Amino acid sequence: MAASPAYALIATDLDGTLLRADDTFSDRSLAALARVAAGGARHLVVTGRPAPRVRPLLDDLGSTGLAVCGQGAQVYDAGADRLLWSVTLDRELAETALGKIEAEVGQVYAAVDQDGVDGLTLIEPGYLMPHPTLPAVRVGRRDDLWCEPISKVLLRHPYLSDDELAVTARSVVSSLATVTMSGPGTVELQPCGITKATGLALAAGHLGLGPETTIAFGDMPNDIPMFDWAARGVAMANAHPELRAVADQVTLSNEDDGVAVVLEGLFREA
Repeated sequence: MAASPAYALIATDLDGTLLRADDTFSDRSLAALARVAAGGARHLVVTGRPAPRVRPLLDDLGSTGLAVCGQGAQVYDAGADRLLWSVTLDRELAETALGKIEAEVGQVYAAVDQDGVDGLTLIEPGYLMPHPTLPAVRVGRRDDLWCEPISKVLLRHPYLSDDELAVTARSVVSSLATVTMSGPGTVELQPCGITKATGLALAAGHLGLGPETTIAFGDMPNDIPMFDWAARGVAMANAHPELRAVADQVTLSNEDDGVAVVLEGLFREA
């Protein structure tokens, strides 16, 4: 097989994109990624999940290379089990941002992802994990969320939609934090200026690759910066309308192996 002359780097989101709803990879997706590797291209996971929550999935992929985690705040080396790069969200600033948001919309429920390869996900009373299979530690009060350095804050509102919460949050804290929406029930605050694109650019540069040879796959608005950076952006059929609007292509859903369908077309059998 020969690598596609157009794309030397394949950047894929996980949830809603490469992963199925049961947190597994299909055999077809694994076969397509093996074809990519045999063709000489590189695959990078680019996800909102923090490094500790990504490590088991990289094991399932057989990946010992780099991964972009925490919405771009972390570049993780799976083989060495260490962070090559990470940015934390100032905890006082995060607390201030939460206060500004609550002044506009009333009480929100918060969680945090701690920094580091062994960082925990902490959730305050009332917060419901959007992915119930992911491990989390419930704390007694909000102040307990700030006990260690964090990479991001996750927000949920008792009745506002994710879109409504994200719009309001951006309007009041855009100078303090980057606001993203990465999945159902997942509005997040991360370090100002940090996006999936910043992490992807760093990881790609480490591999000696650039945007001109990168194709990216995603399903949510947090993937828009990655699409803007890459030469081509492919949205899943199940993607949020904001991402579909800026995508160069729309493929099948994550449950129907949409990533594999595109990769099979790019990396054909010799």
